[in-house]
Amino acid sequence: MKDGASRRRARRIAIGTVVVLALAGMNGPWLYRFGSAKYHEYKINRPEYKAENGHWDVVEFPQDMRLNTIHAALLHTGKILLVAGSGNNQKNFDAKKFDTRLYDPVKKTIKKIPTPSDLFCTGHTQLANGNLLIAGGTKKYEKLKGDVTKAGGLMIVHNEDPDAPKTIKAGTKFTGKENGKTFVSDINITVERAKKVFDPNTGKFLRNEPGIGRVYVEAQKSGAKYETGTQDNYRVQGLTGADARNVYGIAQKLALDKKDFQGIKDSYEFDPVAEKYIKVDPMNEARWYPTLTTLSDGKVLSVSGLDDIGQLVPGKNEIYDPKTKKWTYLAKQRQFPTYPALFQMENGKIFYSGANAGYGPDDVGRKPGVWDLKTNKFQKIPGLSDANMMETAGTVELPPAQNQKYMVIGGGGVGESKLSSNKTRIVDLKDANPKFVDGPTLEKGTRYPQSSILPDDSILVSGGSEDYRGRGDSNILQARLYDTSTNSFKQVADPAVGRNYHSGSLLLPDGRVLFFGSDSLYADKANTKPGTFEQRIEIYTPPYLYRDSRPTLDGAEKTVERGGSATYRTDHASSIKTARLIRPSASTHVTDVDQTSIALDLKKSADSITVTVPKSSALVESGWYMLFVTDDEGTPSKAQWVHVP
Repeated sequence: MKDGASRRRARRIAIGTVVVLALAGMNGPWLYRFGSAKYHEYKINRPEYKAENGHWDVVEFPQDMRLNTIHAALLHTGKILLVAGSGNNQKNFDAKKFDTRLYDPVKKTIKKIPTPSDLFCTGHTQLANGNLLIAGGTKKYEKLKGDVTKAGGLMIVHNEDPDAPKTIKAGTKFTGKENGKTFVSDINITVERAKKVFDPNTGKFLRNEPGIGRVYVEAQKSGAKYETGTQDNYRVQGLTGADARNVYGIAQKLALDKKDFQGIKDSYEFDPVAEKYIKVDPMNEARWYPTLTTLSDGKVLSVSGLDDIGQLVPGKNEIYDPKTKKWTYLAKQRQFPTYPALFQMENGKIFYSGANAGYGPDDVGRKPGVWDLKTNKFQKIPGLSDANMMETAGTVELPPAQNQKYMVIGGGGVGESKLSSNKTRIVDLKDANPKFVDGPTLEKGTRYPQSSILPDDSILVSGGSEDYRGRGDSNILQARLYDTSTNSFKQVADPAVGRNYHSGSLLLPDGRVLFFGSDSLYADKANTKPGTFEQRIEIYTPPYLYRDSRPTLDGAEKTVERGGSATYRTDHASSIKTARLIRPSASTHVTDVDQTSIALDLKKSADSITVTVPKSSALVESGWYMLFVTDDEGTPSKAQWVHVP
């Protein structure tokens, strides 16, 4: 029996060898690729490889839970808010199908959250109470030239009545006095009453300065014959008497040109405990692609965006007060392109890195500098290399935050340009005359790089693409760790999933990093096959989590005042070297201005450590933070959630 079994086994091996040799003869490259893939899988899963390079794991949600994640934020519950809105899908928009999911990376559960409006391309930031403020989104999708069937554009509505504002309802018709063509408004607007202007010296009445309203209008019927070529005055149908004289429209060319996305004013706070959106007072301006930046007093600055007629908001920036839930304009205007990278500095001023996500003139508001909100003065910062390639660049504050250094990573030319930069640029804002200097270069020109601050003060830089939206199959399947102490990159394990437009990354409380999204324009090198949205999540485990042990951290208060201290139990007090408060991320469109890592004073005893929070409210904004400690090898603990009131 034993000899028979051995003979059968020998025969199977011989047959298998003949088959493999035959396949090799017929298709050598296939066998090579098969062997290479198997070897690669073997190599990246070896313990010593993981300890040196880390490891990536792909997470696929059940079919009915998948979504086109455009925005993501880590909440103080440890769960992740994944926001799609309509997900860059006009069919979803037309069907009012707006999606949000709540993902628990520990329990691996995912929950659908009712989404009240289209939060596609909104802005967001963490609030002091742990809620996430979300403002803006999509009123109307863009239409490219050729897809536009009805002539349309901006109608400026004037009200010369000094006694009362006028409401113009959606569906109001405007007829040109010269061209005789009729256009229809798409939303309700209120036009403020006229202001009486007097001579400052004599007090004599001079004139009424009309109130101004803006509304998007569209021809009643399709076709080029309904276009207009010149400015005209428009009669507002439905008005009689004095109103018919006092209220009128003025429009320039109303045509079949490309129509940009249009924004909304809607604002919400997402409550992580109740797990629902709570509607708050709308912004004064509709915004699509805005940046929200938290200030030292807990209020929030909202900047830029496309308005409700698809034009760049002309420098009308505003402030949200979480106590009153209302928005007020800043006294003075300053214009930026959409999704500008705006960070609050330790002195309370705003640093603008020059990085942005696109829309806006190429010669307005694009130069980096320091913005004083109180005086509206703007100090430009020189030295930026590849200054014409700041769209789709990433910006990250280098840890610890006390150093006030920032790195700008990659970027591309304005619009759909093929230009991309392999530069990193670093600026030290503590210098009396700050200027950018080049840091280490990337291997390839990189649009849409994702960057996450890690507890050991390194920066994980991953993904992106060489061309606009991954065009030409140009996704970059590489990841690097930036060492802040040596100013150098080290290549680590490669991600399996390409990430370009509409992607981002978040540091998790266990020290891993989650990546989401990607919206390739095409799926092939020839740019003939339309791309599909990347719905898989990928999680990177850094090398520091493959060491023999990690420090523990237990107990202590959940609330620590600025300038206050808290004590935590640990079994590794003697080896603990640093303590960091890291603010949870809220990421979209290569923009994450919430990221910051603050060094804490550290004292040690035999079985505990005591940390002290800095006193500055501009450095340590009110809110929830992850507290990490790291040992003398740079291995971090799991985070403890800490609230700074």
